[in-house]
Order: sequence, then C-alpha cells, then structure tokens
Amino acid sequence: DFLCISLVNGFIQLRYNLGDKTIILQTFQKVHTNGNTWHSLKAGRAGNEGYLDLDGINVTQKASPGMNALDTHMDFFVGGVSSLNLVNSMAVENEPTGFTGCIRELVINNRELKLTVTDPKGGANIGDCDGTVCGYTVCKNNGTCQVENSGFSCSCPKEWTGSTCEQSIHCSQNRCGAQALCIPQPTSFSYICVCALGWSGKYCESKIKFFIAKFVGNSYIKYIDPYYGKRDLRYSRISLNFTTSQTEGLIVWMGKGEDEDNDFLAIGLANGTLKVVVNLGERISVPLIQSKYSTCCDERWHFVTVVQNQTCIKVYLDDELILFEDIDPQRKYTALNYGGICYFGGFEIGRKVNIVTTGLFQKEFVGKIKDVVLFQDSKKIPLMKAEGYNVYNGNYGN
Repeated sequence: DFLCISLVNGFIQLRYNLGDKTIILQTFQKVHTNGNTWHSLKAGRAGNEGYLDLDGINVTQKASPGMNALDTHMDFFVGGVSSLNLVNSMAVENEPTGFTGCIRELVINNRELKLTVTDPKGGANIGDCDGTVCGYTVCKNNGTCQVENSGFSCSCPKEWTGSTCEQSIHCSQNRCGAQALCIPQPTSFSYICVCALGWSGKYCESKIKFFIAKFVGNSYIKYIDPYYGKRDLRYSRISLNFTTSQTEGLIVWMGKGEDEDNDFLAIGLANGTLKVVVNLGERISVPLIQSKYSTCCDERWHFVTVVQNQTCIKVYLDDELILFEDIDPQRKYTALNYGGICYFGGFEIGRKVNIVTTGLFQKEFVGKIKDVVLFQDSKKIPLMKAEGYNVYNGNYGN
C-alpha cells in the first residue's frame, strides 16, 4: 500500500494504492515555479475515494468497489526518501526525484507535524526556507518576528508575552503548581488551573489519592498497559464500574486515537444507553447499541464488561448479556491492536471527543469510574499511576 503526492510537469498529482489498484488524481492548474508564491494543498481519501485541492480548486475520484484502508506500516517521508528503492514504481509517473522547494504547515489527520531539527526521526539536506533566524511561525499567536544581531526577537500582541509570544499575559504570574496547566480566561482577566492526576485545589496545591476516579468534563486518564507486548490480541476483555447522571459521554477508548486507521474498542453513552464500538482493521467500526437498557440519569453504579473473541463481541451490563454480535464473519481481521493505550473519560486537553472519535461519541464523560480490569488480569489497573488531568477523588459523596 502507498499514498504519494508529487509534482509532475508543473501539476500536483496524488496516487494511492490500498492493495488492489492504483488510483491517480491530478490538479487542473499548474503551480507557480517562480519561488515566490505559496500554494495551499489538501489531499486525502475517505475509504477508496480520493480528493485533491490546490488553492481551493477541488478534484475528486469517485469510489468503486475495492479495498478501503491504507496499511503501510512504515515511515512517513516528506520531500524525498532515504533510498529511491523504497518508492513503488506506480507511486510516481516518472523516475522518482526529491522535491526542490519549501514546505510548511504540514498537517496529517488534523495533527500538525513540526518540521524542525529535533522532531522528525531523520532527514538530510534540509535548510531554513525563510532564510533568516525568524524562519516561519517562530513567534506564536500572531507575534511579529524581527532579526537581531544576537538572533531574533518577537513583538507580541497585547494578550501574549514570552520570548516567542507563547504565554498568555493572564498566566504570566500564575500560581498553578505540580505540573498543572494554566488556562487563561481573557474575559475575566484571570486564569484557572487544570490539575494533573493526583492533585486538586484551586492552584492544584493539594495531593490526593483515590481508587474511584471522578470525571467532571474536560477530564481524562491515559493508561499505558505494561503487559501489552505479551497479550493475545485476538481475545481482549475489559470490565469496569461506572456511574453518571449524563446521557452522553465516552467512558473508555482502548486504542491510540491518533488516526482513522487505528484499531480501537470503545465504551460510552449515547442517547442515554450503552454504546460499544469495535474496529479491528480497515476502519470497519460497528456500533453496538441496546436501547432496551437505559444506563443513565439514575446515578447508580453499573458494571460493564466487553469481551472480544476474534470478531465476536459480547457485552455484559450488570452481569446480563445484552449484546452478542459477530462484526466480521469473514474473519479478515481478528486482533485488537490497540497499542497498549487506554483512555478513560476523554482525551488530552484540547482534543475533543467528537472529533477524535469521528462523531461516534459526542462528549467527555462526567461521572465516576472504578474497578477497571483488563483481559484476565488478577489486579485492577492503578488509575492513580497513569497520566491525566482534571480528575478528582470520587471516593466520597458526589
């Protein structure tokens, strides 16, 4: 499989192969090669239907029956490759050559890749396209960069400060402690502190311990499974107790949650009922919903277990089997390659649930979670030892 964007005789060309055939799209207009004009390029695919957009002019390729997932399992290259032998003969029209020009603002699946010295895994023969120490977007938040004898300086808008305008003026004198995040509140000329896992208080000054995690919205716990490398991923299992008064919310997401092709197992609430979604590959995600069993608004504890036996999914609610479905009788993909990552309640600050889950779930979880067990482990996972923010002690009261 491959996906390749290249410049061919002045036109932008997109080629991709999902395992059965190579699909080719090309722009109608040529790019300017005077070296002074920046172009905006958007390219991608939904299943096996591709699109290519150059400066707002769109080209699409109607989908036809065939494969619909890109399965590369290799590095991502920008501007060239480490060896021309890596380039599939169908990926380019002519003999492969490296790109000459400038690239900036590279966004893959809604995540901007930093084209800096330290962030990529490797590279060669790359220079600063701006030609000065200012480079591109050195100054954040619409700051203006000036070249100085000693380097550069940033002139910041009135709401921002710092050497690169990276800090809100409302957070410049913040009292947030213990790895807390300072969130500016411009309308009130103030800020709030979002506490790291294990801390609470207005300024996150109080150390806390808990075995019941309380999520208040904009909360999450990210747990890394230390036994992932030893798991038989054809037979997964997760169980936990939860309580909530809400009708919507993501309770758990087993998976990386980085792009659309990642495997995942998700449990949450939709319209007041339990919703389970499993994706074992090729973006085949089957929502399993049992409307008969309402699980919200009663603030009672509920026990849920999801068992994956290859492509057969069983869902138990309060020890009663409520769903049993074979999501792929062809058994094309049978393993849950979730990367050893489990999210509870939501995702990292700034990552919205409805965007990361592509609309499968609408909101972060508000409620409590306890007694999480993975696979057939004898011990509950230690939520306190994970990464997280805005999670509180749910051991007592509301």
